Amino acid sequence: MTSVLPNRTAIITGAAGALGRATALRLGKDGFSIAAFGRAGEGLTETLRQLVDAGIRAIAVTCDLHDADAIDREIRTVEAEFGPVTVLVNNAAIYPNTPFLEIPIAEYDDVVAVNQRAYFVAAQSAARLMVPRGHGSIINIGSITWGGGWASLASYVTTKGASVSMARALARELGPHNIRVNVVSPGAFPTDAEKIHDNPEIYTQFVLDHQSLKRRGANEELASVVSFLAGDDSSFVTGQTINVNGGWTMD
Repeated sequence: MTSVLPNRTAIITGAAGALGRATALRLGKDGFSIAAFGRAGEGLTETLRQLVDAGIRAIAVTCDLHDADAIDREIRTVEAEFGPVTVLVNNAAIYPNTPFLEIPIAEYDDVVAVNQRAYFVAAQSAARLMVPRGHGSIINIGSITWGGGWASLASYVTTKGASVSMARALARELGPHNIRVNVVSPGAFPTDAEKIHDNPEIYTQFVLDHQSLKRRGANEELASVVSFLAGDDSSFVTGQTINVNGGWTMD
């Protein structure tokens, strides 16, 4: 288990989904208090239930990621009422499946707002709290699609590429404050995102044909890499993108 200092809080956006939930549970077991950000609904309620049942100190925070002021306000509230925010995991994302020539600008703007601008705003808000303490870790969740492009997901791919570029810029600028910024880039994990594919069996076979490891990854395996980057064992790692995709890509 990655060692952490006491009295640390981790914020995970998109915590109502499978990857966000697995990450929240892993960081909670590592010793972090957890602020699970997500849309109100059964998914976020279930995440909080599992965290509490596991004996993890946790709160659920409903936040509209389109609203920059709300993101900043909720992060500052977590800091004031729940404890020092030392880890931010930017995980929330939307992924409309639309051919490029048919993407309405409103849809593109929506994807950018959630997958890119919200990452920037949350990172800025969290970093403003981290800088005076001289410690912190910001982790963006990327995507395998950024490395090779993906049909009918141009908006999503664009924003996931931006998450990598942003992490590199922030790693350079925040490094003097001992704040590390990295990206974990997952491959095809079994999440609700797979619902965009018409035939699950055909898609699973497509995944296995491309991966070096001939099995599907578990959400907990991605969470373990986030755990590494959140904890002190990665204290000299910043500006990096770690691919967790079973050997699909190797860049």
